[in-house]
Amino acid sequence: MSRRTIQGLRGLVTGASSGIGRELARQLAAAGANLVVTARRRVALDSLVDENRSLSGRMIAIEGDITDARHRERLLAAAHDDLGGLDLLVNNAGVGAIGPFTEAAPERLRRVMEVNFFAPVELIRESLPLLRAGRTPLIVNVSSVLGHRAVPRKSEYCASKFALHGFSDALRAELGADGIDVLLVSPSTTRTEFFDNVLENANGSTASLSAAASAASVAKQTVRAIRRGRHEIILTPGGKLLVWLDRLCPTLADWLVARYSP
Repeated sequence: MSRRTIQGLRGLVTGASSGIGRELARQLAAAGANLVVTARRRVALDSLVDENRSLSGRMIAIEGDITDARHRERLLAAAHDDLGGLDLLVNNAGVGAIGPFTEAAPERLRRVMEVNFFAPVELIRESLPLLRAGRTPLIVNVSSVLGHRAVPRKSEYCASKFALHGFSDALRAELGADGIDVLLVSPSTTRTEFFDNVLENANGSTASLSAAASAASVAKQTVRAIRRGRHEIILTPGGKLLVWLDRLCPTLADWLVARYSP
């Protein structure tokens, strides 16, 4: 993995209207990156651009659904035409669902996989010509610690993040010869609008956010990893403990998540 500077980097950030994506866009622009930012909410995107006009990097906001191939085409055209190319692709857009798998309609699984896995994979595929011509090019896939260890009642979300994790590992090896790096970011519970925007919440569950990381903290660690050329980061001590427990004693991990998951 290559070390890189943020100044002058040409990037595309999905899911930029709130949470981790918004903070990533803000911190990258503050460090001098020029960005295309996208999400479905136009008002939130416009406020992001307005709030950050004084930063050294500029932002171009394009509203749309990342699962729409025509929207992805518009994003890459803007990167090519307005930024002059693409050095950094941040796949952050995502959606969740909470509730027992046995009570869920098939549409819930399909929508989660479309947003969290198929859309970023296709955006990566479509962006490769630009990235190959970029400066120290990098793909950042924002996953979750639940892409390492699954928990009950979030089966579809966990499956999508496991898929993104496996794909990122394979792609990192595959694209190494092209000089394209892949960074997998695995946050734990973060103080964002995630639980306000899940597709379905069968029992009204929420996570306790009192000890959750802030979106700004997650973004800061991600930008640091971009600079340092890391290939994967797990962001919290609790997340690291869960991953290592699952690797070293999976039977105990199974019992604990079955017993204590909300």
